[in-house]
Amino acid sequence: MSFVIRAAQLNVSKGTGGPFAAAIFETESGKLVSLGVNLVTSGGLSILHAEMLAFALAQQKIGTYDLGRYDLPGHDLVASTEPCAMCLGAIPWSGVRRVIVGARDSDARAIGFDEGPKIKEWRSELEKRGIAVICDVGREAAVQVLLSYSLQGGKIYNSRESS
Repeated sequence: MSFVIRAAQLNVSKGTGGPFAAAIFETESGKLVSLGVNLVTSGGLSILHAEMLAFALAQQKIGTYDLGRYDLPGHDLVASTEPCAMCLGAIPWSGVRRVIVGARDSDARAIGFDEGPKIKEWRSELEKRGIAVICDVGREAAVQVLLSYSLQGGKIYNSRESS
């Protein structure tokens, strides 16, 4: 998690995107497979969330859309903040078997991000699908990245922002 949080902070300090990062790791070995940082503003695309990039890069590297395929090692998604509605929807289809998050949805909303309409029971819904969820790992450090972004005047990009 500390690696992912550092990537989020670097994304903020370099001005390349929002205060979010995510990575895919092999569960058993801890080997890094991919890293994604939020590139919504710099890339000009609403789908360039850290988790979406981490999934896409891992799937390209491994050569399959299913990171949970029977002949592959297990994979974890480690994200600096709980997934928004879009990224939450992508998790079951990615094949990851565990999700580890730092800051909470409420922490992102507190600085103005609209995380979308998520069901309150999102953790248990993933667990019903065999995907373990671990929350609040490094939360304090992850929240500091969000606050730093906000204090630096980072763009809060929501779908219906005022110009």
